[in-house]
Amino acid sequence: MHRPAGSTCAPIGGGVVYAELRRPCRVMILVNPHSGRGQALQLFTGHVRDMLAEAAVPHTLVITEHQNHARELVRKADLSQWDALVIMSGDGLLFEVINGLMEREDWREAIQTPLGILPGGSGNALAASVHHYSGEAEVTSAWNEELLLSCGFMLCKGLVRSMDLVSIHLASRRRLFSFLSLAWGFVSDVDVESERYRHVGAIRFLMGTLVRLASLRVYQGRLAYLPVVEAPTPARPETLACQGTAGAPEDSLLPGLDQPVPESWTVVREEDFVLVLAIYQSHLAEDLWTVPGALADDGAIHLFYVTAGISRPALLRLFLAMEKGGHLACGCPHLVYEKVKALRLEPVSPQGMITVDGEVVEYGPVQAQIHPGLARLICG
Repeated sequence: MHRPAGSTCAPIGGGVVYAELRRPCRVMILVNPHSGRGQALQLFTGHVRDMLAEAAVPHTLVITEHQNHARELVRKADLSQWDALVIMSGDGLLFEVINGLMEREDWREAIQTPLGILPGGSGNALAASVHHYSGEAEVTSAWNEELLLSCGFMLCKGLVRSMDLVSIHLASRRRLFSFLSLAWGFVSDVDVESERYRHVGAIRFLMGTLVRLASLRVYQGRLAYLPVVEAPTPARPETLACQGTAGAPEDSLLPGLDQPVPESWTVVREEDFVLVLAIYQSHLAEDLWTVPGALADDGAIHLFYVTAGISRPALLRLFLAMEKGGHLACGCPHLVYEKVKALRLEPVSPQGMITVDGEVVEYGPVQAQIHPGLARLICG
């Protein structure tokens, strides 16, 4: 049986309740040496290793060797050996770890293993969000070594809070668990197409944005969602056509993908979109403060969509304003924001890309439901 973290502490900062990692805590640190500009391992040895030694945090370093290495590792690992799993990479490696934990037969205990993030990629959305949630920084964002040191300091402190996860169903009946975002259209295109600029670091997203703006696309599809304020408590769980692996939590708000959405859902009238973005952290990247009011465990999917007809300059202004979290104050009539508990997206355009936590998934109908506080995050 996996051992939980230490006893619950009193509320700290804004009423957030933290737990504290036991001391000394035993940490497995997974490093992707190819993430970002290929400097993750050097950044760890140059900046983080000495911090952990000073804080008396024993750790075991694991260098990932191939895609899904971390997923396979945590799916089979004896988690009783570890008090926390820490990822030194971009967001993709944490996506692997979370899905590996949720594929275990003992997923209920496994997903309670505290998870930490050290920025070593080019996006670093969760690391930027963790820095923001800590409330210790006078500014909303940090970059490069400043962000790494902030996350390293929080790892040494060892405060743990709950984190929402989102269950995502694909047309093939494959089920994924997501901690960051589901994207279609402009955002997913920029994320994937900017891979060619990975060597320049976080600025790759700005370069990708400018390239995609030059040939702005419109995507046809259908979107529906269950607003937070109207979320019902079902009398009994529904039977899903796409039940999860190893009995992982049932998505009682979702019908099968082959069934119509319930009447309590909102169906968006528009069917021509520039982008659809569902996000559940404050930041989409180090320099994109996408949801100023978000918390790691606020129980909401923050749904943004931009309808067709927006001009290139207006779309660029939205993304520039997002650097300081000011995009919702732009008064853009094409931008819509809703807090939701569940959603369904059905692309009609024959070509396009859907990403989950920045990873490309199969293209086609997709739906999602939030599971509040399912995981635990080293944060604060």
